[in-house]
Amino acid sequence: QVQLVESGGGLVQAGGSLRLSCAASGRTFSGNAMGWFRQAPGKEREFVAAISWSGGSTYYANSVKGRFTISRDNAENTVYLQMNSLKVEDTAVYYCAASPGQTTTSYQYSYNSWGQGTQVTVSS
Repeated sequence: QVQLVESGGGLVQAGGSLRLSCAASGRTFSGNAMGWFRQAPGKEREFVAAISWSGGSTYYANSVKGRFTISRDNAENTVYLQMNSLKVEDTAVYYCAASPGQTTTSYQYSYNSWGQGTQVTVSS
């Protein structure tokens, strides 16, 4: 499995931006599709964005489409989530995940490696 460590979370005002990073180590990273999920208090974990192994294909939840951008740098074993125009409802713990497959998927059970999460809090 791939070991994942997220960073970049914090407190930001509504309308602001944050960039999350997920550093991978262990087994091959470049062959894995990667995803970001989030979980707000009292809610189930939900899909945010995914990127294929090459970075050539991305997929977003409707709630973040046009505001968030997922990208990856396979040379640096890192995947990013650029979050712009943040809303209060984006407040959650954000998790990075790796899939053994190469293509994007929003199905969380397709991912077999997870980071510990990073808190994002958006204030009004």
